[in-house]
Amino acid sequence: AWAPALPAAAVGQQGWHLLQPSWPLPCAVLRHSAVQHNLGWMQKLVAQAGVDLAPHGKTTLSPQLFQAQLDAGAWGITVAGVGQLALALEAGATRAVIANQVVLPHDLAWLAQLLADHPGLQAPFLIDSLAQLRAVESFAAQQVPGVVFDVLLELGIEGGRTGCRSALAALTLARSVHASPALRLVGLECYEGLWAKGNDEADTALVEQLMRRAHDLARQCDAEHLFQGPEVLLTAGGSAVFDLVAPALCATGERPLTLRRPVRGLQAALEVWAVVQSRPEPHLAILNAGKRDLSFDMGLPTPLTWCPAGATQAAQVQAAPSDWTVTTLNDQHAYLNLGPVATDTHPLLRVGDRVALGISHPCTTFDKWRWMPWVNDQLAVVGAITTGF
Repeated sequence: AWAPALPAAAVGQQGWHLLQPSWPLPCAVLRHSAVQHNLGWMQKLVAQAGVDLAPHGKTTLSPQLFQAQLDAGAWGITVAGVGQLALALEAGATRAVIANQVVLPHDLAWLAQLLADHPGLQAPFLIDSLAQLRAVESFAAQQVPGVVFDVLLELGIEGGRTGCRSALAALTLARSVHASPALRLVGLECYEGLWAKGNDEADTALVEQLMRRAHDLARQCDAEHLFQGPEVLLTAGGSAVFDLVAPALCATGERPLTLRRPVRGLQAALEVWAVVQSRPEPHLAILNAGKRDLSFDMGLPTPLTWCPAGATQAAQVQAAPSDWTVTTLNDQHAYLNLGPVATDTHPLLRVGDRVALGISHPCTTFDKWRWMPWVNDQLAVVGAITTGF
């Protein structure tokens, strides 16, 4: 190993720098200033909309980032399963949304134990079928008599993923949940992120239609006194259209639901740094980062900056030319096309130079790393995060 094992909290005191010659590459890094900006920006957005934020922890599965989000004012952490809930609890969360259906006896038993070990924990999961309801009731009757699980009724989209497809099916399920000794209906959930088009007009229409359905269903459930918790949770949102969903959560039947997109204010915080290991052709550089190091499911990485071999200061880092493009990824190689400026007589990029890549999908980059350094704007390592994948 190039350095002895350290606790994450001690990494920032080692005097390390991303550009020091001994730093191993490839390496995924987090820009500390960008993360801090994004935490504040998101909290301001939801505060202006009058809603609370439960960021999706499945993206990072990092207790350090969970704690930063909670410290910034997050209501709780959204997770994709009971195992992720356990990690959120270790980070200090007392409220969470399990944004998934919980069905297996093992997961239900684990959740029951976590609820027993953490008095006051709020951790509802999603329900969208009578079959799931019966499975939970069967588990409760046989394994943990008397346990009561909080659930959120999920409203779905035709042709989409999970969730009740019609208001009638959802209302029928809500009535059955209300009558169940093992379940307590505490709210309603819907999700629209995977169907966003990246087009303002289409995305606005999608969110308006889904949120109207959600509000109508919530009002009907409330009129029939089907909700049983101390408050009714109405939750929605995906990273693609969160800016439209936030104001829609507070819309009421007394006024039209009209949405507009705010000016984007988030900053890219996650980068993967790699080294040029080969220049086999005039217009081609091979980097030592590939599918095992960064995401490729929602687009190939984008060259952001580069610096020459031997550079040790952030001031020596330069913006990548606009015509640099990553055209292909292998498991551990990226094919960087350098455009028409690269020639044999005057190569713009040489073996040993370093390139920082922007990533397309944070979820499938975070899960490739067990830890990441925080770096400041001078690229000094000021801390670290760990992940629990």
